[in-house]
Amino acid sequence: MPVRKAIVSAAIGLHARPAAVFVRAVAETGLPVTIRKDGIDAVDARSLLEVMTADFNYGCEVELAVKESALPAGKSLGEAEAALSGLVELLASQKAS
Repeated sequence: MPVRKAIVSAAIGLHARPAAVFVRAVAETGLPVTIRKDGIDAVDARSLLEVMTADFNYGCEVELAVKESALPAGKSLGEAEAALSGLVELLASQKAS
């Protein structure tokens, strides 16, 4: 199962605009990405409501994952790895003022 750790760098965390940008990027991958942090269960990263209500605050470490068994037809583990790496970079680059 491809997994990546990331730090939420948006000043307001994954709320409002940063959450929308992140969820849109996840949806564009076409992969069933989940996001979690210590103390909470993984949520569907394609769902704006789930991401916003999970309370991913500024500076928290999150884990992004794609279950191999959930990969859509035509998608490879390599594509999942690359997509997660891109999402990690996105989370690191979201510097909200």
